[in-house]
Amino acid sequence: MAKILIHSIVFRPDGVSTAYLYADLVSELKKYGHEIVVLTSTPHYNLVESDIALQPLTKRRLGLYYTSEYDGIKVYHVPMRKARRTFFRILDFVKFHILSICIGGTLGKFDIVLAPSPPLTIGFVAYVIAKITGGKSIYNVQEIYPDFAINQGIFKNNQIINVLKWAEKFIYKKSAAVVVIDQKFADIIAPRVDTLEKLFVIPNFVDSNLYKPGPRQNDFSDKHNLNDKFVIAYAGNIGFAQSWESLIAAAKELSQMPVQFMIVGNGIRKEWLESEIISNDIKNILLLDYQPRDLMPLINVSADIHTILMSPEMDGEGFPSKIYTIMSSAKSVIISTGKNSPLSNLMNKANYGRVVPLNDKESYIQAIIQAYKDRDILHVEGARARKFIELNFSKEAISQQYHNLIEQIVSKNRQK
Repeated sequence: MAKILIHSIVFRPDGVSTAYLYADLVSELKKYGHEIVVLTSTPHYNLVESDIALQPLTKRRLGLYYTSEYDGIKVYHVPMRKARRTFFRILDFVKFHILSICIGGTLGKFDIVLAPSPPLTIGFVAYVIAKITGGKSIYNVQEIYPDFAINQGIFKNNQIINVLKWAEKFIYKKSAAVVVIDQKFADIIAPRVDTLEKLFVIPNFVDSNLYKPGPRQNDFSDKHNLNDKFVIAYAGNIGFAQSWESLIAAAKELSQMPVQFMIVGNGIRKEWLESEIISNDIKNILLLDYQPRDLMPLINVSADIHTILMSPEMDGEGFPSKIYTIMSSAKSVIISTGKNSPLSNLMNKANYGRVVPLNDKESYIQAIIQAYKDRDILHVEGARARKFIELNFSKEAISQQYHNLIEQIVSKNRQK
């Protein structure tokens, strides 16, 4: 068995998908007998007071860092805030990285340091900590950086972009393994790694015991008056990775139908979305704040169908892990994505989803109208998705792939 350091920008009790994903992963890896420590930030993305109360943080060294415990696993938290201005975000990242190296390098020997992106630079920090502690680093590409940031327009200076591309190749070279979550990601990254032997495809997973089929009418649908409407739901980050303009257009066009859009979450574009709803006097969009994870299974089944609309800039470099929870909840989905995107690849494999082209507002509207006509048979699509998840994307199946990879790297390193 191995001693593993999980180094992630987010972890529970922060309320965000990567935090939940890696919390589930460490619990599963613990079952294999691995000794695990987590190095992360303080909760700053989505603050869920009930989760923080269950996993309280204790101040250490006058607040230089904090500690908590999750599932019997020691968690170290470096202070971090959710800064709006770019300068302060960069400053926080620099401080996070420096303190992570200082703390991680003093926690004893580690066989493996596993770090998910973003940010890209966390892969470098994982390598440094692994070097200090005598282990090997695994870089998990959840989003392809710097491509993702370049396409968002965050970085436009060619010199900065060239430095980031050099850093990306350096991280791939120094990592013992580079794990991507989709074959499309692997195809993009393959020319950038020094050897294909270190490139592995291990998808994300879903807790199929938490996200499962349930009654369409429930306490949540009662509370928000959803029972007599055809509900189209989106639950997740409200950011630049989604094309909200198509949803706004559909809401306007279908205002006379018994169609209710429900958007649940927070993010950088939420204020813009809210202003669009108000300025256009749109009555058929229910916009709710981020909800605790324990409530999400109920929210998922409260919808007749879900929707994900990828933006053209992010379609090839990002993958919305919420699709797994939708499928696990046995719900159908309307998706706007490109033909060869990671999301499209999954839809093809699963023979699932109502897919329309990127930014095609008219096709999206027609897909909603057709789904409304097919509302009595949507459960068949959902049941097929649920079965596909159980066979391919359970947390037990995916964590075993990580376990096998860790054992392979540790065994090879110990033989040297």
